[in-house]
Amino acid sequence: MSTHSTDPLRVATWSGPRNISTAMMRAFENRTDCSVSDEPLYGAWLKLTGEDHPMRDEIIDAMETDWRKVTESLIGQAPDSRPVWYQKHMTHHLLPEMMQRGWLSRLVHVFLIRDPAPVVASYLGMRDRVSPEDIGVPQQWDLYRFVTEELDQDPPVIDSADFLGDPEGHLRELCARLEIAFMPEMLVWPAGRRPSDGPWGSHWYHNVRQSTGFEPPSATAPELTGEALEVAEACRPIYEKLYERCLRVGT
Repeated sequence: MSTHSTDPLRVATWSGPRNISTAMMRAFENRTDCSVSDEPLYGAWLKLTGEDHPMRDEIIDAMETDWRKVTESLIGQAPDSRPVWYQKHMTHHLLPEMMQRGWLSRLVHVFLIRDPAPVVASYLGMRDRVSPEDIGVPQQWDLYRFVTEELDQDPPVIDSADFLGDPEGHLRELCARLEIAFMPEMLVWPAGRRPSDGPWGSHWYHNVRQSTGFEPPSATAPELTGEALEVAEACRPIYEKLYERCLRVGT
């Protein structure tokens, strides 16, 4: 699916925070043919926006912060020259000036969505305030429109709750859409940290580092009030528009 025959398949998965994005990265990293990159635009985003995130200084010091250099690297050869390159991205890291056809056209895009209510609840477990932009929902819709309308791609959209109800079925369907073989080892991985984890992993990845596979979806919905409820409801129309475009497995 790449435009150059010697290029790797560069899979750019776009998610908001507090989703299953890191678990998906684990699944692809467990493939023998795949390299992964963990939120490569995070450092550039922090430097440009001045946002006060946990471990801000450590992240900026550890990463390339010139977004043009980062995006150029993302369309080069994959780490270890592997044929599949899974790039885990956060939608809020993609600032408007970064949304350019040149580099984005060299990637195969996937969108990972989640009901905004549990996203907001989980985010507020780690941060004091939340806005729609903090969880990347408006940015995800803008990018989805860019990918479909400007790049003429038909990107897979995966809802995390549906995915967790049938991980194998969804991974098989996703691999088919990406034109790569499904590998059973995508479903189970060893616990622990990875050298590929971003430096923020010690703050954000406690649960996934204990995991050995995808956990079942939560059976209870969070009860939100006040500003948290307002943010979730503001994001809901976009979530529902993207959900209408989700992969359907077993139908």
